[in-house]
Amino acid sequence: MPPPAAFGAVVVLLVAAAASPAAAQSANEKVNMVIAYNESECPVAQPGEVVVCEILVEEERYRIPSNLRYSDNPANQSLARQVDQIKYVGDFGAMSCNPAGAGGFTGCTQKFIEAAYKDKAEEDGVRFGQLIEKARADRLSTIDADAAAEQERVEMIEREYMQRLERERAGELPEEGALPPPPK
Repeated sequence: MPPPAAFGAVVVLLVAAAASPAAAQSANEKVNMVIAYNESECPVAQPGEVVVCEILVEEERYRIPSNLRYSDNPANQSLARQVDQIKYVGDFGAMSCNPAGAGGFTGCTQKFIEAAYKDKAEEDGVRFGQLIEKARADRLSTIDADAAAEQERVEMIEREYMQRLERERAGELPEEGALPPPPK
């Protein structure tokens, strides 16, 4: 059985084929285009009527149609976006940092803030921070190998020390002889 979206396309093609030249000659025919989410929602065609029923998947029921979802048409933009675009039109008035027009001074603070962030992003300190981060990464890339080598060196020194202690404990002292008998 074909998927619902493909089935809808097949139904549309079949109805369109049935409504071809012979049926299209009648100008009085009513064309009923319906979007349905299962086969039972498609209405039955009455005499003198052509029904085009597109069956979509259930997940699409409450979504904006795909032809409107990704449209650049200004009619499909939200009102907030339209207002936002209009707000900054021209070099005068509110948010413009211009003495002309009412509220022209209000944009000066915003321009100062934007300029400060731009300067901060391009300052030398940012470059130094990147260099420091690179040097830190280079140092950390060898830290495990260096630590393993140092650990091996320390363990070798400890082994040599323990061997020397064992030799000294096993050896006799030069002035040591037989012990005198205990007193009575």
